[in-house]
Amino acid sequence: MTRTQISMDREVLRRARRKASEQRISLAEYVRRLVAADLEPPLPPGDVRRIFGMFSSGGSDIARDKDKMLSEAILKLHGK
Repeated sequence: MTRTQISMDREVLRRARRKASEQRISLAEYVRRLVAADLEPPLPPGDVRRIFGMFSSGGSDIARDKDKMLSEAILKLHGK
């Protein structure tokens, strides 16, 4: 990994820290995940993976990792 530094509005930083804390991850991990998600190519229309994040509570590993687990299972079913 490469270390970087960013500037952020105080209120945005406060809210980001709170969101990271709710997900039990570091602020750095929260930002990495947001950037990685933003860089992903858009899903094609009708792709069932679009609905995976709709009901996330963020309360457990299963809730947090369900998207990845379901996606992997569907891709395996389709031989991808």
